[in-house]
Amino acid sequence: MTDNPSTTGAEANDATTEVETPVETSADETSADEVVQAPEPAPEAAPAAEDTPGDLAAEPAIVVEPAPAPAKEEIIEVPDDPDELAPEPEAEPASESESEPEPEPASEPESDPEAEPAGQPESDPETEPASEPEPGAEPAGEAEPEPAAAPVPAPPKPSAAPSPKMFAARPKPPAAAPVQAHTPSDSARFGRVAEDGTVFVKDGEGERAVGSYPGATDEEALQYFARKYDELYAAADLLTQRAALPEVTSKDLAEGLTGLRTHIGEANVVGDLVALTALVDGVESQITSKRESESAARAAAKAEALTVREDLVAQAEAIAGQPVERIQWKTSSATMRALLDSWKEQQRTGARLDKDVEAALWQRFSRARNSFDKARRTHFAELETTRTAARSSKEKLVKEAQALATSKDWAATAGAFKRLMDQWRQAGRASRAEDDALWEQFKAAQDSFFAAKDAVVAAEDEEYRANLEVKLGLLAEAEKLLPVQDLEATKAALRVIQDKWDAAGKVPRADIDRTEKGMRRVEAAVREADEKKWRRTNPEVTARAQSLATQLEASLAKVEEELAQAQAKGNSTKIADLTAKLEAQRSWLEQARGGLSDIG
Repeated sequence: MTDNPSTTGAEANDATTEVETPVETSADETSADEVVQAPEPAPEAAPAAEDTPGDLAAEPAIVVEPAPAPAKEEIIEVPDDPDELAPEPEAEPASESESEPEPEPASEPESDPEAEPAGQPESDPETEPASEPEPGAEPAGEAEPEPAAAPVPAPPKPSAAPSPKMFAARPKPPAAAPVQAHTPSDSARFGRVAEDGTVFVKDGEGERAVGSYPGATDEEALQYFARKYDELYAAADLLTQRAALPEVTSKDLAEGLTGLRTHIGEANVVGDLVALTALVDGVESQITSKRESESAARAAAKAEALTVREDLVAQAEAIAGQPVERIQWKTSSATMRALLDSWKEQQRTGARLDKDVEAALWQRFSRARNSFDKARRTHFAELETTRTAARSSKEKLVKEAQALATSKDWAATAGAFKRLMDQWRQAGRASRAEDDALWEQFKAAQDSFFAAKDAVVAAEDEEYRANLEVKLGLLAEAEKLLPVQDLEATKAALRVIQDKWDAAGKVPRADIDRTEKGMRRVEAAVREADEKKWRRTNPEVTARAQSLATQLEASLAKVEEELAQAQAKGNSTKIADLTAKLEAQRSWLEQARGGLSDIG
C-alpha cells in the first residue's frame, strides 16, 4: 500500500513513495493486539539547514553526484524537507508467498544533466541510486559506493545548496507503473479486522489473530490474507488432482502432503480453515487408497517375477538333466547363456523378490549351470582325446594311400583303396581343420591312382572297340535261335556262337554289362528248353507219375464202394465225409494223368 506523507499544494510534484509491509502475527506471539511494524531505515543523507522553504516538504530527495574519482566517489544528497526525510522502502519479507506480489515503491526520478542549472557540476547520465543504509545506522552526508570500472575525471568543487528555482526547473519523473488489481476473494468472509488493525480468522468455534496490514483499509487487509488462503487451497486442490493420476506415486503425494501441512500449520491466512482441513484429509485418504493399490500391484509384479524366475530355473535344470550323448552342445550352450541374460534382466528391471526366495532360486539356477558346464568340459576333453586318436589313425591312412598312389596293379590296388576308405570312416573325426586337411591329402592320393587307372582303361577301351562290333553281331545271331524249335540244332548253333564269343576278346568296360547280359539271356532260354525235355523223357519221373495215378485210381474205387454202403445204410454223416474225400481224390487223379500226358 502507498501513502503520501504530505497533502500540501506541492502534490503536483513527485511525492515520496513510502511502502509499508503488512505484518503477520507469528505463532508464538503472546498477544493478538501487537502489531510489529517494519523497521524504518536510517536516512540516506544528513538533513539540510532548518531554513529550507516549507513548500518543498513534498518534494523528493535530489541526489547530486559529481563524477567519481578513481579512488573515491562522493555523493551529495540534499533532502526535500529538513524536518522529514522519506525513508527508503523495505524489501519484501521472506515469508511472503511468491505468487502474492507486494506493493512496489515508485521509482525515483533519474537526474537529467540538461535540467541542472548553470554552475552546477555535470553529473553522470546514468547515476546509480545510493545504497540502502542498514536500519539503525547513523545518517551520513557522504556515501562510499563501489569504485567505477573505468577511470573518470576528478570531481569538481561542490556547489552551493540547491534552491527552489532548481527544483522548479527539474523535469517530472515518469509515472509509476500501476499496481495490478486483484479479484476480490470470497475467503475474506471468514475473517475480520479489529479496531487496532489486527486481522482475525475463524478457527473452529473461536478465532485467532493472523497479523496486520498497516496503512491499508480493512478490506484490503482481509483480501491480502484471503489471497494467501486461496493459494494454500489451490495447492491442496492441485495435490488432490495429482492424486487421481495413476502415474503419480503415493510417495510423491505423501511428500507433497507433508510440505503442504508444513505450510498450513498455524498459517496466517483468512479463509475456510475447516474446508481446507477436509480437503487435505481427503488427499490423505487418496494416498492411503493409492498405497493399497500400489501394494497390490507390487504383489502381483512380485508373483509374476517369481513365475518368470522359476521358469528360467526349470529350463536350466532341464538342459543340465539331458543325457550327455543326446545334448546338442552348441544349441544348449547358447540357450543357457540366454537364460543367464534373462536372469540378469529380471534383476535389473523386474520386481524384487524376497531375499531368501531369490537366493534359493539362484542356488538352483547356479547348480544347473555348473552341472552343465562341468559336463560340457568333460565332453570336450574326451572329444579332444578322441580327435587326437582319430588324427593319428588318419595320418597313417594318408601315408598308406600315398604309397599306393603310384601302384600299377590296378585291381589289387583298387581293392586296397576300398579297404582304406572303410578304415577312414571308422576312425572317427578329428578337429574340423585337421580333418579337412587330412582328407584332402587322402583324396589326392586316391584320385592320383584312379586317374592313372582310368587313363589305362580308356586306352584299353579304344583297343577293344573292334571286339565290341564282333560280339554285337554274335549276340544278334544268338537271339535269332529263340524261341527254341529244334532243341538239338539250337544247342549246336549256340555252341558255335559261344566259341566265337570267347575268341572275340574283351570289349570296352562301359559295354561289358549289356553284351554279357544279352548272351546270358539266350543261354538261359536254351537251358530251360533242355531241362523241360529231360523231365519229359526221364524213366524215373514217368514211373513215379504212373505209380501215383495207379494208387489214386485204387483209392478212388475203394471210396466209391464205401460211399455206396453208407448210402444203403442211410448214414448221412458218413455219406458227407466220403463224398468230400471222393471229390478230392478225383482232382488228384486228374493232375497225375495230366503229368503223364506231358511226359509221354
